[in-house]
Amino acid sequence: MKTNLNKKQTIAIAAIAAAGIVLGALILGTGGSKETPPAPKAQEQAAKKDDHGHGHEEVEGRLELTAAQIQAAGVTIAEAGPARIKTTVSLPGEIRFNEDRTAHVVPRLAGVVEAVQADLGQLVKKGQVLAVIASTELSEQRSSLLSAQRRLSLARSTYEREEKLWHEKISAEQDYLQAQQAWREAEIAVQNAGQKLNALGATGGGKGPLNRYEIRAPFDGMVLEKHIALGEAVKEDANIFVISDLSSVWAEIAVPAKDLATVRVGGKAEVKASAFDASAKGVITYVGALIGEQTRTAKARITLSNPDMAWRPGLFVTVAVVSGEADAAVTIASEAIQSVEDKPTVFVQIKQGFQATPVKLGRSDGKLTEITQGLSTGTPYAAQGSFVLKSELGKDAAGHEH
Repeated sequence: MKTNLNKKQTIAIAAIAAAGIVLGALILGTGGSKETPPAPKAQEQAAKKDDHGHGHEEVEGRLELTAAQIQAAGVTIAEAGPARIKTTVSLPGEIRFNEDRTAHVVPRLAGVVEAVQADLGQLVKKGQVLAVIASTELSEQRSSLLSAQRRLSLARSTYEREEKLWHEKISAEQDYLQAQQAWREAEIAVQNAGQKLNALGATGGGKGPLNRYEIRAPFDGMVLEKHIALGEAVKEDANIFVISDLSSVWAEIAVPAKDLATVRVGGKAEVKASAFDASAKGVITYVGALIGEQTRTAKARITLSNPDMAWRPGLFVTVAVVSGEADAAVTIASEAIQSVEDKPTVFVQIKQGFQATPVKLGRSDGKLTEITQGLSTGTPYAAQGSFVLKSELGKDAAGHEH
């Protein structure tokens, strides 16, 4: 009985050992199979890469768009390339009257206003009558001229008669010389009276009243101020009209001390309006020699042609002053640059759509910007419509977060 039990135990032990061997083999087989999956994953990742070695959905900043979608979004494509960039300094400014073409009209004679023929905002021509005043002083000046003219006429007749008598040996030479002297003095008196009237801007009077004084426009321009009324007594130095020729205006800017080396007389500048889309090119005509104690800036101005009256005094502007020009190896349109995650980014065209590519910026003239790192010459990019691509990229990022 004891012997049989030992055989059964032996058989049981052998069976347990065999089961342990089989179980161990299974365990070892399973552990070995865990090292093989990387091969399929590598194949899967390789399958998802495009011809340039970039992934599709897994690559950050990628937008997959068809040609029809690109066209519908209004995106236009351009190539990065070399260009000559102007380095500029932008300064705030304001349009002002051209003081060289602005006049404060004064009567130059005291009198009473008889007529006012110009209104505020009216365009007037050179020599056009603005107002009429009655002046006693003018009447006296014209009377003096008329008297001098009559004396001159009499002196001329006397001289001609004495000259004839002297040649005929009838009168003495002394009478002839006295007549000649009187005639020349009468001529001087007429010239003097005429010049006084010319200095007042008045004529000899003609057939009209001697006291009628016409105040005329000194040049073509617009009436900006009017300080005169019918029946009013005005003094000779009263500022009755302000007229400015708005066909030429000044863009006045405040130049910080650090930019005075850039802003120089004769330099080129571009003026852009702040309130609407308008720009004009001009030349710096004046730079102040003194720096303000409070503002620590110097005044400078650019003279602008204003044939359409678009540049109105008081309009705020931005003035871009050219400080230098240089060649840049890689440039793109400035409007193509977008800020993505606080980094300047350009949307580069790839086979499946666009790739948001961070770049480093160099010089810029507002229209073109130099790229110092991130793009190479000939790279196609979204020149217009990049803001739409940025919006789509933000939508995709929000979708992945959810």
